[in-house]
Amino acid sequence: MHTDDEFTPKPELRIAVYAFDGATMFHLSVPPMVFGEVTRQHLAVWDTILFNELGADITTDEGYRIGGIHGLEDALGADVIVIASWHSDLRAPSAQLAELLQHAHGNGASVAGLCLGAFPVADSGLLDSRPAVTHWRSLNQFSSRHPGTDVDRTVLYIDHGDVMTSAGTAAAIDACLHLVRSRLGSDAANQVARNLVVAPHRSGGQAQYIDRPVPQVNSLSPISEALDWATQHLDERIDVVDMARAARMSLRSFIRAFKENTGNTPAAWLRERRLDEARRLLELTDLGIDAIASRCGFASPVTLRQNFHAAYATTPSEYRRRFDARRRVGSAV
Repeated sequence: MHTDDEFTPKPELRIAVYAFDGATMFHLSVPPMVFGEVTRQHLAVWDTILFNELGADITTDEGYRIGGIHGLEDALGADVIVIASWHSDLRAPSAQLAELLQHAHGNGASVAGLCLGAFPVADSGLLDSRPAVTHWRSLNQFSSRHPGTDVDRTVLYIDHGDVMTSAGTAAAIDACLHLVRSRLGSDAANQVARNLVVAPHRSGGQAQYIDRPVPQVNSLSPISEALDWATQHLDERIDVVDMARAARMSLRSFIRAFKENTGNTPAAWLRERRLDEARRLLELTDLGIDAIASRCGFASPVTLRQNFHAAYATTPSEYRRRFDARRRVGSAV
């Protein structure tokens, strides 16, 4: 006779999020919110825990008490360890936390430092002089503390596969969705994003916020019209001149306004949309690479392969083998 416990699905991914006194509710909630949605939508089974050195309750910056915190020993078995934020005084991590990060990383776990969480990750020696990003207000402190690490001031996150860092606050959502995308594919990430009512992939970087806030694209603006038009014509050989014409603007004015509104260049935005559509078709259809290249507006399959590999460090064929959604139908728990 079988018990109910025998049919309890085992976690496919175990994620440990560091929790400390003074952390904000937002920073602590983002990883469980995004990763929990994976399980709620039956895309996979991802188990997320909070942990710290003592396995002790914490008090958030807002004054809320949070219990159920695990100790370091429970985090050791995690597949992914997330430092979702860090102390505002940017103190060095405790010896126990640094040792945990080093040990877990050495055993194959991925480590993510979101927002100011990039500091303890770098302090623990995990970046190994590789590029990193953190909240834009602390970029100079990060550079001074780790002069051998290149700081990218333009991106929302940087993923090296084994170590990831992200820009400030809301960029944690982008980084967590990226983790979903890298593990389960863009279709799964899109499903999670839709349910959370957030963008599945923001193409702008934090550089747009450093000097002054940039407003969202007004749905009735010429730039918005150009975005909508381009999205509907990805299968055509359109370029920046065509987009400017759709916006009824001069090329120079269009390029300037586009960058101000989206934080990206028209050419880079268009290339990203083409690649997004290519990934969708690879996951959801059996179209050949030639047909996908044509539908996404690439000049040739070779051009698609080159751009795809540059963006995702893999080939379209390998991506399809890994993320073919049709093969996952009925397999999720």
